[in-house]
Amino acid sequence: MNYQIVVDPSKQDIDDVLVGLRAFNDPFVDHIKETHIGMYAVDEKGIRVGGIVSRLWGNWMYIRFLWVEPSLSGKGIGQTLMEKMEAYAIEQGCHSSMVDTFSFQAKPFYEKLGYECKMSLDEYPIEHQLHFLTKHFTKDFTKD
Repeated sequence: MNYQIVVDPSKQDIDDVLVGLRAFNDPFVDHIKETHIGMYAVDEKGIRVGGIVSRLWGNWMYIRFLWVEPSLSGKGIGQTLMEKMEAYAIEQGCHSSMVDTFSFQAKPFYEKLGYECKMSLDEYPIEHQLHFLTKHFTKDFTKD
């Protein structure tokens, strides 16, 4: 057996691993519905000033990216995007959400919205922390 280290692997190099991994995983997860969702805040000029991109997979929403134009920080745009995305995820059958964020990004923001930090990686990638947070959605069924 020979072993190779490839710096900056090509798409084909990566696909060689992914094909094998997917073949192993598919019997367990291939039947699970997956949807990618984007939601955007658009100003009066039609310019996107914020957005959120999530992956709904089974009963979970994974927040991949959340961005708000820095000059509009503190105006509630991020919170509104989160609330609307969570409501959509609940409508699609999700019961929970997860997100990761760096120490210089938005951990307090997510905690204010009910997310709990489940794990942190110190000195990641060098001098920061990477936090993993989750939230279990509660729905007031008396309003339906």
